[in-house]
Amino acid sequence: MFPAFLWSQADSSKTKLSFSGDFRFRTEQDWNSRKSDGTYRDDRTRLRYRARFGVTYEHKDWVSFGIRLRTGDPKKQQDANLTLGDNFKEFGTLPVAFEKVYVNFEHKWFSGWAGKNTFPFEKQNELFWSDNVFPEGISLSGTFNFENSYVQRLQINAGHFILATNGTSFDSDSYFQGLQLVTSHWKNKLELFPSFYHFEKMSNIPDGNETFAINYDIVQIGTKIELSKTPIITAGVDYYYNLKNYNKSEVIPQELADQKKGLVTSLSIGNLKNQGDWKLGLTYTYLERFAAVDFLAQNDWARWDYSSQGSNDGRLTNFKGVEIMGGYAIDKNMTFKIKCFIVDQIVPYGADKETGNRVRLDFDIRF
Repeated sequence: MFPAFLWSQADSSKTKLSFSGDFRFRTEQDWNSRKSDGTYRDDRTRLRYRARFGVTYEHKDWVSFGIRLRTGDPKKQQDANLTLGDNFKEFGTLPVAFEKVYVNFEHKWFSGWAGKNTFPFEKQNELFWSDNVFPEGISLSGTFNFENSYVQRLQINAGHFILATNGTSFDSDSYFQGLQLVTSHWKNKLELFPSFYHFEKMSNIPDGNETFAINYDIVQIGTKIELSKTPIITAGVDYYYNLKNYNKSEVIPQELADQKKGLVTSLSIGNLKNQGDWKLGLTYTYLERFAAVDFLAQNDWARWDYSSQGSNDGRLTNFKGVEIMGGYAIDKNMTFKIKCFIVDQIVPYGADKETGNRVRLDFDIRF
């Protein structure tokens, strides 16, 4: 079996199967994490790791199937990492689950997939949608190329995704729908991606502990621009605005009813594509409570979660802060990154605003 696996990796023209995988080892330190009651969480040091393995089968030149396994607590959808020595007894077995199971279609300008797969809309960070959250549903996309100096590409992305079904009609499900336009300009130096996301019957607390459900209508205006090729310097801006009016809600506190805007700005220099490459990045985030669905977004920036309400998922909206990143490519498929997060709450949920500082060292290898 092992030689056959290597053969499939080495010469994909002789087989319809292809394999991929990656491994991450992480060192993480948290400090200055203040709770809403004014007390502080204990400083925390963790050693963590993540492993993923995927298989793709090309049935025809226009249709393929894929699956991918990953480590991670199945009750923490935003986090595929495991902590060394964390509740798995002495050298016990580890939780592993399917994160992707899908069929993919591609023909000329059209592509699409059905099943459970990667978030299909253009994004440049995880502050609206985590890379570890894989939606279930149907995604459709059309791509059109143009030969002129103003617009080089137009892509239309759309999809319907079910978060929770109650076994009756579609309109009674908890779901989200998305529609996005992606355009490239100035010899692909500028990319624009205006988007609209509708979230229906979203629980206020994930994993079945909700006390009420709300809807979101979020407009996103995203842009990414290449400022220089040598060295590579890129800048990005994402603006979010939730069109829903919560002022008359009986369940949403008045001090949070107008918390519906978000702004993310970033600047980076360098890349990590080849051996010896390096990269530096700075991201500033201001994300109000209802500018995103907090338990579908990243949980990297702070230790805030729903554990006190019976859920392990993170709640990373209603915060502002910065991320400072540095990276180095040891090899083409091997990188080292350091990230530092400094976070402060926008509207307090109690007597004090929550805070959090975190630094991470990541070693990643993929094949």
